[in-house]
Amino acid sequence: MSSQSDDRSPNAPSHATVKRLYATIVTVTAMTFVAAAIGFVGFLSQLRGAETRPVRQADGIVVLTGGSSRVSDAMELLAAGYGKRLLISGVHPTSGASEISRSLPGSQSLFNCCVDLDYSAINTRSNAVETRRWAHDRGFKSLIVVTSNYHMPRAIVELSHAMPDIALIPFAVVGDKWREEPWWTSSTTLRLLVWEYVKYVAAELRVRLEGLGIDLSFELPDQPAGSPPPRRPATAQAN
Repeated sequence: MSSQSDDRSPNAPSHATVKRLYATIVTVTAMTFVAAAIGFVGFLSQLRGAETRPVRQADGIVVLTGGSSRVSDAMELLAAGYGKRLLISGVHPTSGASEISRSLPGSQSLFNCCVDLDYSAINTRSNAVETRRWAHDRGFKSLIVVTSNYHMPRAIVELSHAMPDIALIPFAVVGDKWREEPWWTSSTTLRLLVWEYVKYVAAELRVRLEGLGIDLSFELPDQPAGSPPPRRPATAQAN
């Protein structure tokens, strides 16, 4: 009686090998998901739910434009004497100084004497570059950083990397929507936070690699794919 021929190639992986490969892929995927989830929780723990005054004064104040009430809050800090000068970084090219000052009632004289506008920055990384130039030109050794609470972790990563010699004091702006409803009940807010977390991780990775001499010049888009265009303030680029 003739034996039945084996059609399987002698180089084909065994069933046990395939099972091990599948188990490895599942394990790595699960570990990646768990690590990302833990990292996201850690990211959320950095976000302040209420605005608190800076712990001390600084030489200057910088506001990274792109979110509601950031500039007006920064002007209030300047008026209260928390800094000598204010830099508004990321002003939209179509916005003039007179237009911005008109949007800040009662602060015309303060705006004229003590506010500088940066039209060059188009994202958080270039915010940091322009802020460094402004602070070094004036000999400032400390800055109050004003931006939205969800944007603050990434802003501090970029600014501290660009200016390791300057002390940074965060002032996180908390938007009305954040106060009015829990972030997990809004799909728009949740998507914003997840995408901001991705950008924060990317910034951390790029900065750490640059510390090892590896220069990565990638930039992630400001909004996740499929998102509607952001409502851009007249004064600002989007962050």
